[in-house]
Amino acid sequence: MNRTLSQREIDALFNNAAGGQAQESPGRKVVPFDFRRPDRIAKSQLRAIHQLHETFVHNLVSSLSAYLRTYLLVNLVSVEQLSCEEFLNGLPSPTCMLSLGLRPYDGYGLLELSPALVFPILEVLLGGDGKSTSALRREITEIEQKLLDSLFRIILNDLKEAWQAVAPIEFTIHTVETEPQFLRVLAPTEAVVAVGIEIRIGDNVGMMNIAVPSIIAKMMRQKFDQQWSMRRTQSTEAEQAAMLARIRPSRLALDVRLSGPRLLARDLLRLTEGDVLILDYPVSRPLDGLLNGKLRFCGRVVSSGRKRGFLLETGPVAAGAADED
Repeated sequence: MNRTLSQREIDALFNNAAGGQAQESPGRKVVPFDFRRPDRIAKSQLRAIHQLHETFVHNLVSSLSAYLRTYLLVNLVSVEQLSCEEFLNGLPSPTCMLSLGLRPYDGYGLLELSPALVFPILEVLLGGDGKSTSALRREITEIEQKLLDSLFRIILNDLKEAWQAVAPIEFTIHTVETEPQFLRVLAPTEAVVAVGIEIRIGDNVGMMNIAVPSIIAKMMRQKFDQQWSMRRTQSTEAEQAAMLARIRPSRLALDVRLSGPRLLARDLLRLTEGDVLILDYPVSRPLDGLLNGKLRFCGRVVSSGRKRGFLLETGPVAAGAADED
C-alpha cells in the first residue's frame, strides 16, 4: 500500500540519519533572564541618552573652565545599564556622593565626584593652581561641602539644560554622603543608567559618575523617540552649509547621450563596413545630460571654437522625473 509520509516523519528520518541530533529551531532558542539585572530600556534609547550627555559634557567644559578659571578636559567615557549595587560597588571610598531629586518624577538619582577631583577643585577655589599630584584619602568636611555647593549648582544646571531637550527635570541636592554604601535611596537591585565622565585638571584625572533610575528613563521613551526623530530629520543652516562645503570639491561624471535602439549581440557581430544604423532619434529632440549615470539635464550640442559643447536648455531635471524617465 502506498502511503505519503508527513512532514514530521520526514524530519524524524533526517534527524536519525544525522545521528539522532535534532536541529534547534532559531525561533525557540531560550535566553536566560537574570532578574537581578533587568534591562529596562532599549539600546536605541541608551544611544539617545549617550548623545544627550555628549551635549552635557560639551557645555560642562565651558561652564567649569569659566568658574574655576583654569583649563580642563571633560570626556564622556561610558553610558551603560547596571544595578544600583553594581554602580555603588564601583565607586571609591570615601568619596563625595550626592542623592538628587528628579522633580516632577518620583525617585532619586546619584552623582559622585571622586576625591581625585574634589581636592584639586578645592585647591583652585582657595587660590591654588590645582596641579598638586598628592592623593588625599579622607572625607570632606562640612566647610568643604559648602565650598563645593556652587560647583554642584553649575553641574546640575548644565545637566538640566541637556535633559531639557527630552523632558524638563529639576535636579536638586537631597543629601550628601561620603560612603557610597550608606546611601540607601535606591534598592540594590534597581536598574540604573550609569554615566561615566572623565575630568582632567592639570595633572589630576578623576571620574564623575551619574546614575538615573532606568524606570524614569523608560517613562520618557516616547519623548526620546520624538527627540531622536527630530534630530535625524532636521538640520540647521550651519550643518547644511558645512555639508555643502564638503561636497563642493567632489568630482562628477557628466555624459551627454544620444540614445538609440537596442541591438542584439549577434547583430552587432554581423556589422560590416558600409552598414547603416538607424538611431530613430529626431533631430529636434533634446539630448540627455547625465550626472553619474542619472538624468539631470536636457540640451543640445553646440560649437565652442574648435570644440563641441553642451547647451543646457531645460535646466536641472527633478530626481523623481529623471528616475521615471
